[in-house]
Amino acid sequence: MSPLDLLKTRPVGEFKSELPAHEGSDRFEKLFEMLLEAIPSSLLLIDDEIRIVAANKNFLLKNRKSRNETIGRKLQELLPEPLIENMDITGKVLQTFKYNQAIRGGRMTYRAPGVPLRVYYYSILPFSWNNQVEHVMLLMDDVTEQIRLSDEVLRAQRRLAGVVESAADIVMSTDAEGVILTWNTAAEKITGFRSHEVYGTQVFDWLPKENRQELVQVFRNVRIDGKSETGEWDIRTKTNQRLPIGWIFSGMQDETGETIGIVAIGRDLRERRELEMQLLKSQKLAALGVMAGGIAHEIRNPLAVSYSAAQFLMEEDLSRDFQTICVQKILSGIEKASTIIQDLLRFARPSSTTDMTHLDLMPVIQDTIKLVVNQAKIQKVTISLESSIEKAWVLGHSNLLQQALLNLFLNGINSMPEGGFLTVHLDKTDSEITVQIIDTGLGIAKENLEKIFDPFYTLPPVGKGTGLGLSICHTIVVKQHLGKIEVSSAEGQGSTFTVRLPAF
Repeated sequence: MSPLDLLKTRPVGEFKSELPAHEGSDRFEKLFEMLLEAIPSSLLLIDDEIRIVAANKNFLLKNRKSRNETIGRKLQELLPEPLIENMDITGKVLQTFKYNQAIRGGRMTYRAPGVPLRVYYYSILPFSWNNQVEHVMLLMDDVTEQIRLSDEVLRAQRRLAGVVESAADIVMSTDAEGVILTWNTAAEKITGFRSHEVYGTQVFDWLPKENRQELVQVFRNVRIDGKSETGEWDIRTKTNQRLPIGWIFSGMQDETGETIGIVAIGRDLRERRELEMQLLKSQKLAALGVMAGGIAHEIRNPLAVSYSAAQFLMEEDLSRDFQTICVQKILSGIEKASTIIQDLLRFARPSSTTDMTHLDLMPVIQDTIKLVVNQAKIQKVTISLESSIEKAWVLGHSNLLQQALLNLFLNGINSMPEGGFLTVHLDKTDSEITVQIIDTGLGIAKENLEKIFDPFYTLPPVGKGTGLGLSICHTIVVKQHLGKIEVSSAEGQGSTFTVRLPAF
């Protein structure tokens, strides 16, 4: 009886019903044979003398043997001797004959002559009739590629874990609802909290309470839209401090494209904030130097008048009326010089608080114009203020906004070495306050427009400065006041800088 006859008349494992024997049995036998040949596993059918009675096409191809070279041979003649000895395949086949129990899930490494090393998972299944094992089937699944891919995945995971753990920035992951799942070494160093202390908690618990609703909305946006969200929010430390952190929140997606988690990367901004303050101070000193010439000229005039009047008062034969005129000239000169000095001190000595307050931008613009009007006169620049509104309420810091406007005004004045007009236009929409600074200067070439807000990037004649002015303006307006700053310009046609701030 052939092996196929055995398979047709004997149940396999728990399959107890006999295969049909009727007019279509030849066709059924052919289909069954095709099924065995199509099985992607290597298959051997073994009798109780450990001889091969059937082998499917997959086994023959893997081992580069013909069917004639395989059928009737002992199992140990087909498999390498080390495999037979180390894995004891023969012993396990005999065990299956004896106890009528399947053996599943073994792993073996197998190399046929001239074939690269392959890894298989094998199972040994009994074919029994009336509880008597007549044949045993050896099934071998080639898992070499899966193991190779698994090893590559493990190596990639180790590399990724190494990158995350060696990063100087906070790297954490959460589920879609914001529950913390991972917390890297940098996060532990920056905050003082160990990973087991934050695991399973809400990320919102470690960020400012006043920003909770905003952050919940950020997570919702990432989860629904799949787009990254950025922002600056403080983080709480173990010593109950608040550290400024710049965040990037990105979604983790599964194979269906559904966002199943969030990756958050946070950079400690303390050093950058200190650098920004140093840049602000350096730029302010540079601005003071530019204004010094004009201010000195303006102070010198009232002082000269006061000095002359004082000399006249020393004369003994002055009339009463002339003495009064001299005193008035002295008082007027002192008052004018005092006003200039007060404006200068207001700019040079920033407020001790950095808290944002509701303020009217109009007085800030007017005070800033007073600071540059003398320099503008020297350079034959006429400054005009136009406004369609009386009040322009914003949430901000007056000194920082004055610093930004001063840099923009000086930038416009310096772009007009032969004189010109500087127009400041104030307007309001439903949601924002806009300030336009329009000059009739040399303009900016198209290829340089994208670079003008870069630190230390200068263009003549504006290049007489440090190259920090516009960079600081961008920091103050965009990052610290959540506004926008735009520029339109053409070479030889002047420039227009537009500052947009949220209206309150």
